[in-house]
Amino acid sequence: MPTLRVALGQMNPHVGNLAGNVARLGELYDQAEAAGCDLVAFPELAVPGYPSEDLLIRRGFLEDNVEALDRVVARTGRCVALLGYADDHLAVDSVGGIRTANTVAVAAGGKVHGRYQKQRLPNYGVFDEDRYFTAGPEDQPLFSIGGLVVGVSICEDIWYVDGPPTQQSAAGADVLISLNASPYQEGRLELREQLLSDRARRAGVPVAYVNQVGAQDELIFDGGSMVVDRHGEVLARAPQFVDDLMIVDLELEPRGLEVALPLVTIEPHDVAMPSAPNHTARSVIDPPMVALALPPDAEVWEALRLGLADYFAKGGFTDACLGLSGGIDSALVAVLAADALGPERVHAVSMPSQHSSNHSRDDAEVLAATLGLDYRTVAIADMYHSFMDGLAGSFGAAEADLTEENLQARIRGTLLMALCNKFGWLALATGNKSEFAVGYSTLYGDSNGALAPIGDVYKTRVFRLARWRNQLAVERGETPPIPEHTISKAPSAELRPDQRDDQSLPAYDQLDPVLERYVDNDFTVEELLASGADPELARWVARLVDRNEFKRRQTPFALRVTKKAFGRDRRMPLTNAYSEVRWATDEVAEG
Repeated sequence: MPTLRVALGQMNPHVGNLAGNVARLGELYDQAEAAGCDLVAFPELAVPGYPSEDLLIRRGFLEDNVEALDRVVARTGRCVALLGYADDHLAVDSVGGIRTANTVAVAAGGKVHGRYQKQRLPNYGVFDEDRYFTAGPEDQPLFSIGGLVVGVSICEDIWYVDGPPTQQSAAGADVLISLNASPYQEGRLELREQLLSDRARRAGVPVAYVNQVGAQDELIFDGGSMVVDRHGEVLARAPQFVDDLMIVDLELEPRGLEVALPLVTIEPHDVAMPSAPNHTARSVIDPPMVALALPPDAEVWEALRLGLADYFAKGGFTDACLGLSGGIDSALVAVLAADALGPERVHAVSMPSQHSSNHSRDDAEVLAATLGLDYRTVAIADMYHSFMDGLAGSFGAAEADLTEENLQARIRGTLLMALCNKFGWLALATGNKSEFAVGYSTLYGDSNGALAPIGDVYKTRVFRLARWRNQLAVERGETPPIPEHTISKAPSAELRPDQRDDQSLPAYDQLDPVLERYVDNDFTVEELLASGADPELARWVARLVDRNEFKRRQTPFALRVTKKAFGRDRRMPLTNAYSEVRWATDEVAEG
């Protein structure tokens, strides 16, 4: 049976770093060529990086990305390369904007033999492809490589039962190759596997799926590239969150169907099949491996670690700074930052006030010492009193309220930004998704920062991740980094005497399931009640989530790990008079 040696270049592109992307594509291509591969596929838009967003409406960027493609094409030899880029056939749409195509160049022997343009353009969730691209036509070519017919498609194309890959198999393709930049969310790997198994069974041919790895702003890409046989069984899977070149020998029986789409033949091609005129022996490769899927908490941790590391590396930053309060959120962010950047690059600042407990200070100090962080203390009590003295004439006899609590948080935020400004560090906000959802944070205070690493992690998951990371340390023979007291004590902002989160919020194990339904799954209040949610809690959650959009819009972006993160995933108007709770209860304001 003829064998097609396929390489999947699961790479970590850097948006806009055309020279860097070209260099990495070249390295992986050379490895595939040296291994005797017949074909190597790279992720969607690997040349410019994904998502390039509004760079794609700059003519200069589009022209430069084509020039970068040409450099990769020029080095191709016998091995056919599938290279994703933004096509240079520019057109001006009806309102004068540049429109182009999300394209794969099929190259070998130093030239492009043909192209495929993405047909299905996602325009939901985090995707905006209809803003930038024109869909490709339906009658695009198949490619004959060593007598085998190959169908090429891009990401969203394969998510439709009747999409281009299905049409390609019906038109005579012997194997399907799908180039992807599929963002991570928890459980996505399993969903992709189910999808590809279904498509392979329906098509009756193998599917090779290459996915991007790495992070771009809030989006994380987990890789997990895989090859599925015609029966829907996974033959090979690359590890998640790792830049990798996976090579698989695919034994293919030509179907011999009459090809019903245009066919581009790439010859001569030294494909490893006995009937090929240029057949030569090549090295034996290891049997394909199916990398194990990571357990849920390990998977989320690796996603967050990679997201944080890539944001710093790709942005040209080195050091992180955060307020280390002794609470579980800042503790988890500190450990995450140490894992991502190295402890020597993490600067933890304790900023105790008159309300800070001794045990919280001790917990912060122990964690910093265990990890080997740069740790410093800047007390804020005197600063707070100076502010209050300065405001006394304006505040007069007004009673103390949240203003005084928020002032402490804002002093801390100012101190962190001053340290970052002085030493060139980047501040990390330590809030979680539960808090951001209901507005339990202070603008220009604890929400200060360039990035909120756990801003898409619900509080109940924060506790789980803390315990998981401590257990990982035990398994490695290391001291658990997060003090047990930090995990077991009642959460508190410590902005007033004896304060606890549960004085202002419901218990997190009650709050988070309602938030997940309302935010991630877009339940209505009526659906929340039908799902068994407490009526008072359901209405309270809806009111607070809706009214705090203005806060979230000014909060640093969070690394996306859930189905729907705040930010580009969920776009609500700031000036918004609609309230489902008021409408449902006829509490509609006049005028």
